Amino acid sequence: MAGHEVAPQTGPRSLLAQLDTQPRVRAFLQRAVESGRASHAYLFVGAPGAGKLDAAWALAQALICPHGGCGACEACVRVARHTHSDVHYLAPESATGYLIGQTRDLIDEVALAPIRAAHKVYILDRADQLRANSANSLLKTLEEPPEDVTFILLGTSSDTILPTIVSRCQCVPFRMVSPVEAAAAVCRSTGLPQERCRMAVAVAGSPTRAIEFLKSAERQEARRAMLRAIDSLAHADEADVLSAAKGLIKAVKAPLADVERTQKAVLERDADYLSRGALKQLEERNKREITARERSGIMEVLASARSLLRDALIALEHAPGGVVNTDAQETVGRLVAATGTAGVLAALDAVAEAEQAVRHNVTPQLAFEVMLLDIRKALSCPS
Repeated sequence: MAGHEVAPQTGPRSLLAQLDTQPRVRAFLQRAVESGRASHAYLFVGAPGAGKLDAAWALAQALICPHGGCGACEACVRVARHTHSDVHYLAPESATGYLIGQTRDLIDEVALAPIRAAHKVYILDRADQLRANSANSLLKTLEEPPEDVTFILLGTSSDTILPTIVSRCQCVPFRMVSPVEAAAAVCRSTGLPQERCRMAVAVAGSPTRAIEFLKSAERQEARRAMLRAIDSLAHADEADVLSAAKGLIKAVKAPLADVERTQKAVLERDADYLSRGALKQLEERNKREITARERSGIMEVLASARSLLRDALIALEHAPGGVVNTDAQETVGRLVAATGTAGVLAALDAVAEAEQAVRHNVTPQLAFEVMLLDIRKALSCPS
């Protein structure tokens, strides 16, 4: 099956060891951990797809692991699966950025002792959306956090983040990683063909997440569901479009079942020795994790749509770069035969608008419905 095609590793590898496309960052973070001189706050900056979030989870694993990130112990496995109770991932909860309530809850939670490990790590994605009102309440905590706490903030550039935040963090720049280089890293890790790895990087966004994508039959099926939905639009009526959008949501949620089962098992196992407050904290964290994973899955299938339409545009314009979705060349051919450059560009705009709608907390199914209807209209443009 597609979900079992990744070649087995010769032994467990830490997440840091897997940062093949950022060797300087990997070496820098490894030295910091091994010397015991890791900063209390980092700011990872670089272009989307550079692997900042991968590196954040890697550093978290190395800090949480009692052996500095062995990759094999229970703590390392939990961090790699994003289920460790002492590693917290946060993203903006509103269209305008982080809410004041988010940062206040964060500050209150920072003061609590770790649940399982001797350390706690907070990953703050899109730190450029920490506005002045929410950032000010976080500044003192960033400057003087408890000794067992590390903050890792992620952004595209230090110029887009409040200077008062930048000054309290150790800045770690990430270099741009080309899709070809990222795909090569996935090939080395999985042993899979180059074209399959290119597709995975285009969908998942980074080498580490591409490897995870290739291990998941459900995530690959969600991608195929999106490709089928677009392929069928030429002959679809509105009822068909609404049904396709509903099916896409179901496909996105399919991989979450295993996560929810794992969360439930951990709660049941730990219920006897955790306090009521710690259990409530863990339950809230589990809910946030499911929400974040669902959002990630939605953005992943939208990336699948964008990648397919990009292939159609390349075919129409005879542009360099080559088709990424080699397993969907017949679909690409039908799109090219049905429309022209203007139609594909309009369809790509519809995908971009859907991505923006999801970021602004529009109901995902509604975002899918509007996008598919707009793509159907765009692709009806004569070639």
